[in-house]
Amino acid sequence: MKKLINLISEEVTKTFVSAGYDEKYGKVTLSNRPDLCEFQCNGAMAAAKEYKCAPFMISDKVAALLESDEMFESVESVKPGFLNIKMDTAFLAKYMNDMKDDEGRYGLEKAKKPLTIVVDYGGPNVAKPLHVGHLRSAVIGESVKRIAKFMGHNVIGDVHLGDWGLQMGLIITELRERKPDLVYFDESYTGEYPKEAPFTISELEDIYPTASGKSKSDESFKEAALLATKELQGGRRGYQALLSHIMNVSVTDLKRNYENLNVHFELWKGESDAQPYVPEMVEMMKEKGFAHMSEGALVVDVKEDTDTKEIPPCIILKSDGASLYSTTDLATLVMRMKENNPDRVIYLADARQSMHFIQVFRCARKTGIVPDTTELVHIGFGTMNGKDGKPFKTRDGGVMRLEYLLKEIDDEMLNKIKENQKEKENLNIDEAEAEQTAKTVALAAVKYGDLSNQASKDYIFDIDRFTSFEGNTGPYILYTIVRIKSILSKYEAKGGDISALKDAIMPAVNAGQKNLMLSLAKFNATIESAYEESAPHKICAYIYELANAFNGFYHDTKILSEENEELKKSYISLLVLTKEILEACIDMLGFSAPDRM
Repeated sequence: MKKLINLISEEVTKTFVSAGYDEKYGKVTLSNRPDLCEFQCNGAMAAAKEYKCAPFMISDKVAALLESDEMFESVESVKPGFLNIKMDTAFLAKYMNDMKDDEGRYGLEKAKKPLTIVVDYGGPNVAKPLHVGHLRSAVIGESVKRIAKFMGHNVIGDVHLGDWGLQMGLIITELRERKPDLVYFDESYTGEYPKEAPFTISELEDIYPTASGKSKSDESFKEAALLATKELQGGRRGYQALLSHIMNVSVTDLKRNYENLNVHFELWKGESDAQPYVPEMVEMMKEKGFAHMSEGALVVDVKEDTDTKEIPPCIILKSDGASLYSTTDLATLVMRMKENNPDRVIYLADARQSMHFIQVFRCARKTGIVPDTTELVHIGFGTMNGKDGKPFKTRDGGVMRLEYLLKEIDDEMLNKIKENQKEKENLNIDEAEAEQTAKTVALAAVKYGDLSNQASKDYIFDIDRFTSFEGNTGPYILYTIVRIKSILSKYEAKGGDISALKDAIMPAVNAGQKNLMLSLAKFNATIESAYEESAPHKICAYIYELANAFNGFYHDTKILSEENEELKKSYISLLVLTKEILEACIDMLGFSAPDRM
């Protein structure tokens, strides 16, 4: 289906042309004065100079021609030369029925040429728990992926684990100090290694910070860790087996935590998966003259003549021959091109890493790792701050584990649901349902609280505000959906048949109903824009507007008590469409709605 704004613009443009004016003046926009009209066209103001007449002479002429157009209730010429447009309610009702008939798409056209898109949006380090710093990449990345999938593209989410480098050497060295008799440290051992890991996730999560702390104060420990890292990367059997155990134990725990966030990856690849591609990639860069030595390191110059700021060379190998993040990211691109051949690769990472991605992207293009047809995108996000405006911390100043934060919000929401139950004596929710509902609503609070902000901006993580059932919050959106579900359930309980309501939506009978229809009609334009700009916050703004429009209609209209049966069916059909669109949108944001709250 065409977007409503495009249909209106086409009609107005056609009329400008028939009145003798250039088609470029017929563009229509949403009204910036909704108290006066719903859409507006300011083309006559711009056309006046070209046609050497007063703007209102042009707008008067176009308005007169549009007066009998069935698409519009009214088109008014307002001095000095604006066109104020109101939609015809019958035309709008037909548009609603067409949206409803387009089941699952609601007027949004699928991509005509589906792309293969890889979204890199995890980035946790193995052997370390997820903390609040991982929240934004997971939440924004999951939504970006879901929006692209809804548009009809083939989208692959990759967690891109940090499972290589010094941290592995630190873990192995600390484990050797604690359990020196483990067979993994016997270089002469040639048998099979145990299938069970020699540590639990709790032990593993203690090993890494302990080892990291030692490496900062004990030079000999750091040297041993560097040697262990080199031996691991060189293929030492026992260390490779330990890496496998570290991965299995850590990834199992990571999957559990991501599941609690309703975040899912199609690929669980790590930096280690890209390592086999490094030697050949480095040789290629040397042979083709892209890489050269600089201060002992192997680098590729990525500065361009048009740069207005200094762009340092992309370091491929350090002076000791060790890889860096840039090496791994470039090798990962080599791997992705071979395995997935993507049209676009999107990276979710802190905005402060922008220089890293500029260097990597330029190096990848210069060396031919990716063709010009493959788009490389870095979505740099701002920081999640506490109420003090500083990066979010625990009460004692540490970095909070993500599962602890989610538990805190779950508990807060459970208390609110129990309070709500006391106020509504007929709302009998048992403990198990209350706990599950609390988790569902808490997740919406967290995700909506993050996604409703433009990704590039810092934001305040305010639990009290995010968990409120009023205002621009996730719980408010869910409460609106639950309210609609309740009305529909009551309609069915009284014998109504929702499945028989095809093309039942009638022209609006009041301003609240028309406003709801106009909000619903923005769905396809909103999702298209959110996809093109990788901007989930646009969907949040849309569903907040839609929820407000529905609640305005609900308060102004007697729905279930309407005596005119056809009109009641029209209301119910409109509610079904509203519910389905709200649910489609929150699914793209990565959360769902309960049946009761």
